Amino acid sequence: MVNLLTILTGVVCLLLMLVVLIQNPKGGGIDSTFGGGQANQMLGASKSTDVIEKVTWGLAIALFTLCILTALAVSSVGSGPILDANF
Repeated sequence: MVNLLTILTGVVCLLLMLVVLIQNPKGGGIDSTFGGGQANQMLGASKSTDVIEKVTWGLAIALFTLCILTALAVSSVGSGPILDANF
């Protein structure tokens, strides 16, 4: 369970980094480099910005939730009996 949550957290982190890099900050950015210009033509400039912003917020919330769940899963796994170091 912890391994699955860790892998999901890593995937969400990578996607969040990609989405943040794609965003168009006040007239610049890599948005147009990776095909953002075509998305602006299809959806309109404001709609593509709204979609990217919603995806960013969704991934940020997913990352926060996964971090909390992973912390809870690790604490429940580690709550077993403590071995004495003085055999």
